[in-house]
Amino acid sequence: MDLAARADLAAEYVHDEVRRYSERALGGSMPLLADERSTAREVLATLTGFGALQPYLDDPTVEEIWINSPTRVFVARDGVSELTSTVLTGTEVRDLVERMLQSSGRRVDLSSPFVDASLPDGSRLHVAIPDITPRHWAVNIRKFHRRIRDLQRLVELGSLPSDAAEFLADCVTSGSNILVSGPPRAARPPC
Repeated sequence: MDLAARADLAAEYVHDEVRRYSERALGGSMPLLADERSTAREVLATLTGFGALQPYLDDPTVEEIWINSPTRVFVARDGVSELTSTVLTGTEVRDLVERMLQSSGRRVDLSSPFVDASLPDGSRLHVAIPDITPRHWAVNIRKFHRRIRDLQRLVELGSLPSDAAEFLADCVTSGSNILVSGPPRAARPPC
């Protein structure tokens, strides 16, 4: 059964197992859980999402996520990068990347040391591995934001003049080729 496709069923299974574990722990046979809800969220994110990165993917204020090394995970909010408290192992990073690439059919290995792919929600994933990177797997996720749905919203936000929006709309309608160039808005984290 694909638990990722049945998040409601996965949540039910996780809740039942965490409760069962807590009951056994009260009997003294296992260590107590500090926070059952937090544990259930972590287990559910591992089963149906992208583990330790899932809270950042779910957070609408996070625009981008970088893993520069297993102990240096950054996020960007409003174009400002910040080092998170998330600490992973090298194996966890590789497992997360494999899970993220599953839906795209892409792979990353020595014969293909970097890859670009889309996550199921439309977010862009870029991964590079050694020898392309000096030491660790480097992962970048640029989240797909649903808050900007059309050109009119860009005009309202002041990102695009109305005459440029009209021109782009005409280009799309006429089937013209469009080249978009320039740096991304979000700031890059320090290495």
